[in-house]
Amino acid sequence: MLGTILNLFGKSPFASLQAHMEKVSVCVHLLPDLFSALEKRDFESVEKIAAKIAEVEHQADLTKNDIRNHLPKSLVMPIDRGHLLEILHLQDKIADKAEDISVLVTLKPLELLPAFKVEFNDFLRENIEAFDGASRIMKEMHELLESSFGGLEAEKVRSMVEEVSFMEHEVDVHQKLLLKKIIMAENEMSYTTFFLWQKICETIASISNLSENLAFRVRMTLEIK
Repeated sequence: MLGTILNLFGKSPFASLQAHMEKVSVCVHLLPDLFSALEKRDFESVEKIAAKIAEVEHQADLTKNDIRNHLPKSLVMPIDRGHLLEILHLQDKIADKAEDISVLVTLKPLELLPAFKVEFNDFLRENIEAFDGASRIMKEMHELLESSFGGLEAEKVRSMVEEVSFMEHEVDVHQKLLLKKIIMAENEMSYTTFFLWQKICETIASISNLSENLAFRVRMTLEIK
């Protein structure tokens, strides 16, 4: 693995971040399958998908640790080593949140009630779209390096950051509407179930929040340059 990480850094200091982000993306994109199985009350599949998310999150952790342990201190990089590690930390937190969601869903059999099913599915989709926006920004990092963090490529990335910020704002708006729907349906649930759905929504929302933070971290790197 050391040779692999060093080879990645040899090609680009961002190639290793993108390799880690690919695993994070797998975790996030398993969430629709998780809730689709829940909606069908296929709890066996829910457990299997949750286990898969945990497995991929562990792989992401191993990649993260390899990057941290083998990041050459003597390597001259186009961005500060600390900034690169901050970006890695934010990516890793997104994978952690995906696993947290899968754990919450498996604590007890849950039902995705008709009273908030449509709003919930839209809310989940919007969070994943915000994440995908941040993921696309990370894929632009090599091009940013090629352009010395300036010119049209930098403006393109700034515009992408603004798009992620707008998507996160939309998530906030729709989260309030979703929570209202859940509160209106509280009589259809036990207190524990009501609490779990609130916690699930809160944790899902953190995916778009962290995605926005990741996008802003990249923009800060542009401004520093």
